[in-house]
Amino acid sequence: MKHLSFFGYGKTTRAIATLLGEGFDFYDDRCEKPWTDDAGNRIHPSEAFDPDQSLMEILTPSIRPDSPLLAQAKNPVSEYDLFLSERLRKESKTWSQDHPLYPLRTTHYALPAPRTVWISGTNGKTTTTQMLTWLLEPHGALSGGNIGTPLAELDPEAPLWILETSSYTLHHTREASPNLYILLPITPDHIDWHGNAENYSADKLSPLLRMQEGEPALIPADLKPPESFAWIIPYNSDESLERFFDLDASGLRYRAAFRQDALLALAVSRILFDEADIDRLNAFRLDRHRQEEITDAQGRLWINDSKATNLDATLQALEAYRDRPIHLIAGGDDKGVDMTPLIERLAQLDATLYTIGSNSERLARLARKYNVPVHSFKTLDEAMQAVAERLRQGEVALLSPAAASLDQFSSYVARGDRFVEFVRSLRTF
Repeated sequence: MKHLSFFGYGKTTRAIATLLGEGFDFYDDRCEKPWTDDAGNRIHPSEAFDPDQSLMEILTPSIRPDSPLLAQAKNPVSEYDLFLSERLRKESKTWSQDHPLYPLRTTHYALPAPRTVWISGTNGKTTTTQMLTWLLEPHGALSGGNIGTPLAELDPEAPLWILETSSYTLHHTREASPNLYILLPITPDHIDWHGNAENYSADKLSPLLRMQEGEPALIPADLKPPESFAWIIPYNSDESLERFFDLDASGLRYRAAFRQDALLALAVSRILFDEADIDRLNAFRLDRHRQEEITDAQGRLWINDSKATNLDATLQALEAYRDRPIHLIAGGDDKGVDMTPLIERLAQLDATLYTIGSNSERLARLARKYNVPVHSFKTLDEAMQAVAERLRQGEVALLSPAAASLDQFSSYVARGDRFVEFVRSLRTF
């Protein structure tokens, strides 16, 4: 009898296996020899996969498009398709108790699918998801997806799922679609995964191909969406959102990129419930490592923006502090993205660049080409020490790497924590 196959031993696939039972077969490109986990799941090297024995291949979102495993799959299914596909819901009515997906028939598929809001974009997905969930918690909203909670762990009886949705998930999703889609502005990211900027943009716009007539989609006005039955609402500024959704945002406490995140959350609240509770939104607390302001013992301002793992996030951080001299610490794994727009923007500001990480020398060469003052270092500690020696009152020290952290840290959190620890260790002279 054919069985389920799980591609990638990750948080998403493990959660699905837990929901369905135990003792499943996982195939992972990183696995060198077979082993069994505490739940009885068997983890195999990729070459052990037999497509003729596989009923369905359930994908971890990050499995690469060029994975040899994916090339062999006959029935690959994304997390979103598994839980939200109307086709699978209809097919489930014919499943017997020995069908490997039968538990879904008695849990998730036994209930109407929750309404879903998908939120994607290059930067700001997490913040917008959190803000919108905070606003709509009184209406029973739950958040999940890329924000950390797999769909398998969300309550299927909740009336509304707000899903932070990565470009990886969108690439692998073929059937499911949102009831409402928010696409934040996009700039090239994960180029090494998607192959090129055009593929990345196409994956971000792909939900529009499957949305039903009249379902709203808030899309940046500079993008060219495909033909769609969705009600596409283009926006190009905070003011355009305020005008279209009749929002008086004068009382919002957020600035720069966070302001747009907040306005998008208010816009969705207006669409779904004809509400725009600015007072409630102002009570929301932003995550750490995202433009987190810290003052050292001398009263100097340091900004922990370690979560800025792409170019767009760092450009937004620069806009937030463009009115003062900036000491920018940047660098790491840039995932193949051209950093010229970052250097061009620095050239227009009163800014000094301190490069770190695996792309440190490339950044430094580019900075010198544009006459941007630059200092190169091997480690974050060395760069922070150099900034501490130069930083003056009224200036800002900004860690906003425009790159992933894994070349030197276990995560952007570890990188940000090290930054905060250093700032708090500084003493007055």
